[in-house]
Amino acid sequence: MTRLPSPSRVAALALAAALIAGGASSASPALAATDDVTWTVRTASNALGADRTNYSYALNPGAHLDDALVIANRGAETVELDVYAADGYTTSTGALDLRVANEQPVGVGAWVTVPQRHVSVPAGQTVEVPFVVDVPSNATPGDYAGGVVTSLTVADASANVNVDRRLGIRTGIRVGGDLSPALAVDDLRVGWDGGFVPFLFGDATVHYRLHNVGNVSLSADETDAVTGPFGLARLESAPDAAAPTLLPGESWERDVRVPAVAAMGVLIASVSATPIVTDAAGSISTLDPIEVSTFGWAVPWPLLLLVVLVVAGAVFGPRLLRERRRRAQQAEDARVAEAVERTLAEKDRQLVE
Repeated sequence: MTRLPSPSRVAALALAAALIAGGASSASPALAATDDVTWTVRTASNALGADRTNYSYALNPGAHLDDALVIANRGAETVELDVYAADGYTTSTGALDLRVANEQPVGVGAWVTVPQRHVSVPAGQTVEVPFVVDVPSNATPGDYAGGVVTSLTVADASANVNVDRRLGIRTGIRVGGDLSPALAVDDLRVGWDGGFVPFLFGDATVHYRLHNVGNVSLSADETDAVTGPFGLARLESAPDAAAPTLLPGESWERDVRVPAVAAMGVLIASVSATPIVTDAAGSISTLDPIEVSTFGWAVPWPLLLLVVLVVAGAVFGPRLLRERRRRAQQAEDARVAEAVERTLAEKDRQLVE
C-alpha cells in the first residue's frame, strides 16, 4: 500500500460551479447570467484562504472545520434560496455533477452541514452563509467529492412542472490515512467486423472498462493494440478523448476502434493503462501501467464461404456430372429398349395377321 502525502488543500475534482435546470448540468467555470439565475456564489474569504475557486480540505477522521458561502443577489427582487450540501458523481460525459436534494448523501453531502437551510437575499445585497464540516471518526481514508448548493425552485407553467435552478461550488475532501491509488481494467473483449469488400480487412473494436478500485481520484493514459498470432501485424490506437477523473469506486466504459485490421483468424487485443494521480499543488504522478490482454476471432466468413463453394464444386462437381451422364445413358438405354420391344411386337402382330 502506498502512502501519499496529505496535501494542505485538495485539488479541484471537476466542477467549479454548476447551473442545473431540470436535472441537466453545466460545468462551465464562468456562469452566464440568465433570467432564472439572478444570484452568484463564491467562497468566503477567511483563515482558510481568499479568492478560492472551490472548497478543498485535507482532514483527518473526526476533524471539525468552519467555513462559509457568499451569495450575492444581482437581481431586482429578493431571492429565496435553499442551501445544502450534496455528494458528487461523474456523469456519462465525464463531468462532475451533484446529487439532487432528496438523494441520501453518504460523503460530502452528509459531512457538510448548513445550519441556515433557507436564505433570503434582498436585491443588490450579499449574504454570508456559514457551514461546518464534520468528518466522522470512522471515515475511510481517501477522496470524496461534492458541492455546496444554492437552489431556487420555480414553476414552469408551460410544462406544468417545477424546475430546480441550482448554483453550487464544488467541495473536495481528502480524508487522511493510508491512501492507495489503484486502477483495474475489466471486461476486456475484442470484436472484428470485416465486410464483403474488401474480404481480408475490417475494423476491430476493443471494449473495456476502467475501474477506480483505490481510494484516491485518478485518471489514466491508455494505449490499445491489436495483433495477429505471435504478434504479427501489430496495430495501435488510442481513445478519442482522455479519460475523466474517476472518483473512488467509479468506472468508465471504453470502445476503441482499430481500423484496417487483417483477417488473421485470431486477434489478440491488449490494453496498457497508466494511472495518473494529481495532487493538491497540481503535480502529476503516474503509477505502474496496468497490462491486460484477450483474444477474439477475425475470420473472413464471406471469403471462407466462397472457398467452400469452390472446393465443393471441385470435389462434387465431376461426381455430379458423371451421375447425370449415367442417368442420361440409362434413360437412353431404356428408351432404345422400349423402341426395340415395340418394333418386335409390331412385327409379330403382322405375321399373325
